[in-house]
Formats: sequence, structure tokens, C-alpha cells
Amino acid sequence: MNQISDRLRGLVQSDIRRMSRECERVGGINLGQGICDLPTIPELVEGACDAIASSKATYSKFEGIDLLRERIAKKIATFNRFEVDPAREIVVTVGSTGGFAAAALATLNAGDEVILFEPYYGYHLNTLKVLGVETKYVPLNLPDWSIDFDALRAAFGPKTRGIVVCTPSNPCGKVFTTDELRRIAELCREFNAWCYTDEIYEYIVYDGRKHVSMASVDRDVTITISGFSKTFSVTGWRIGYVAADARVCASIGLVNDLFYVCAPTPLQWGIARALEIGEEYYRNLAADYEKKRDLLAAALTDGGFQPFVPQGAYYMLAEIPDGFADAREAAMALIEEAGVASVPGPSFYASARGDRLLRFCFAKDFAALEEACRRVRAFSNARVTSS
Repeated sequence: MNQISDRLRGLVQSDIRRMSRECERVGGINLGQGICDLPTIPELVEGACDAIASSKATYSKFEGIDLLRERIAKKIATFNRFEVDPAREIVVTVGSTGGFAAAALATLNAGDEVILFEPYYGYHLNTLKVLGVETKYVPLNLPDWSIDFDALRAAFGPKTRGIVVCTPSNPCGKVFTTDELRRIAELCREFNAWCYTDEIYEYIVYDGRKHVSMASVDRDVTITISGFSKTFSVTGWRIGYVAADARVCASIGLVNDLFYVCAPTPLQWGIARALEIGEEYYRNLAADYEKKRDLLAAALTDGGFQPFVPQGAYYMLAEIPDGFADAREAAMALIEEAGVASVPGPSFYASARGDRLLRFCFAKDFAALEEACRRVRAFSNARVTSS
């Protein structure tokens, strides 16, 4: 008997993963997946190694070690500007992806509806699909990723139980404003829906912007999901967290225990150590990424693409040049001819709006990014010459 679960019907490996494998095949530079292959800061390494040397290798509490939850609560109070009880309102999870899965399992039933802004992050969509949750889509409008609030209101209905807000956004880099969050929160209250916020890129914002957490606007409707993969460039460590009111956090913790038992204990200690570092680290992080953003935007423009310069996060969507049938053709040409991986726009759209977009990730060291930029420019010049 070779039965495959019905809940996986129609799901395929993401283009993000596929393009990373294609990049490995050609030995290229991966601007597709948000791997974030930057050096690990010493505080993280020392904290984790000290925990391993001290035999802190057994299960932690399913909600995470006390010290880490206390430091997350302190960070939330100072940076995110809302208060949480570290003992009852934080669950440390296996990455923010595991946090979203645990939150969705704890609060949604099959047949419920959740609203996604388009472009969306594919793991949000596929997690909801596996749970039997229906999705509705509201487009963020180019060129500035603005929200049509009439369209958003129309998407809410009697079966709506949630909306996902990813700010700063993967894949488009939108940073939601306080006013936008307030209006979304009002709709959540009116329709008795949760707002699931993915804030994993919270420290990576540009041009003087400030990250605003939905829970600082309306804590009661918000389940905050974040983590440390992007902030500390440790995407493989898988340490995230959920912060929410105690009435729901207990259920999220139950799911976290059931599916994951706990996040890796020594790595929790490493993150706790890293949360002692000063504010200069975060300022430098954003400043470096802003320089990388500008390098890539200039190269894409020179290469005949039309980049939509992000307000935050470390991704950039760009419209492909004329001469390609669609985004997938352009992505494969770029990787085969220039050795640069990107992700086709349809990975982030249910509609045809992404058919001529590629997503690029600029979370690389400067040398690798500069080489990728050189290749993008040469790719365009070679095609112009050949035509």
C-alpha cells in the first residue's frame, strides 16, 4: 500500500528550494533562498559552546529555557514596545516557521478562512493548506505595495478567522505603517479574527524607517511570531518564538510540545547570550543591508530589470526584461548563462501578478554580492550583443 495523505495533494517542493538546487548544480551564486550565509557572531558561538561543554544537552521546557524567555520579553518591551509575561506568554519554537505552524494548529480549524497579502511567503500558504484552511488573497499594489482597504474589507467574511501580516515583508520588502496596522486591527476586531504577524526581519529596515509591531497597536488580536535566524545570520539554528496572550499561548505551547518537544537546547543558550549585545550591532546590520540593497538595485537596473526597491528585509522583487516569455524562463536563463539564482515570482502569487517578477536575496557578503552584480550586468550585455 502506497497511500499519500490527501492533505499533501497539490503540494510540491517550493521554487525557493528548487532554485537553490539548480544553483548548486552550476556552482553559482545563490540570490534565491534567504540562506543568509554571513559569519556567526562570537557571542552566539560562545554561548552555544559553553552550553554544550556544560552538558546542557537534554530537553528544555517545551516553552523554552527561562533565561531566553526572560531576555525575549525584555527585548519585546524595549524594541517592540509591548509587554509580555515571560513565564506564560512566550513559547520558544523551532524557527519562526515552526512558530507559525504551532500558532495555526492551536487556533484554526479545517474550513476556516485566513487572508494573505499577495505577494505572500509560500510557507505561510502551504502550512495553511496542509491544515485544511481556506485562503483569500488581497494584492499589495505596485509600485509602492500599497493596500486597497476596500478590497481588504471585502475579503473578510463570516468564516474569516485570521490574517497574516509579514512586516518587513518577504518577498517584497514592504514595511507596514502604524496606520495600516491600526486599520487591519480594527477589521480583526470587527470580524473576530487573529492577526498572525511574521516579524522575523524586524531589525532590517531602511531609509530611517522604524519597525512597528502589530501587538503594540492592538495586543489582544495579535499573535506575534519572530525569531533570530535573520537577525544573527543563523538560519540553520532554528530558534524562533511566539508571543501572545496567556489564554492562547498555553495552547500554542501544547502544540509545540507535541510536534517539536522543544527547540535545540544548547542553541537556545547561545541566543540568550547573543541578546546581551549592544544596540550598535543592530544599527550596523541595517546599514550594511541598506548598502547591499542599493548595490543590487543598481545592478538590476543596469541589467534591464525594473527593481522595486524594498523598505525592509533583504529581498527585492524585480520585473524581468522584455524578451522572456515569463519569470521561470528568465530565472533559468539567469542561472544557466550567468550562474546567479533567483526565485520566479509565481512562487509568491496565486494570481498572474507574479508572472514577470523575480525575487532576489541580497543577504550575502559584499564580495559575493558584488560578483553577482557583475554577472547580472554581463548577462544583460551578452543578451543585447547576441540579439
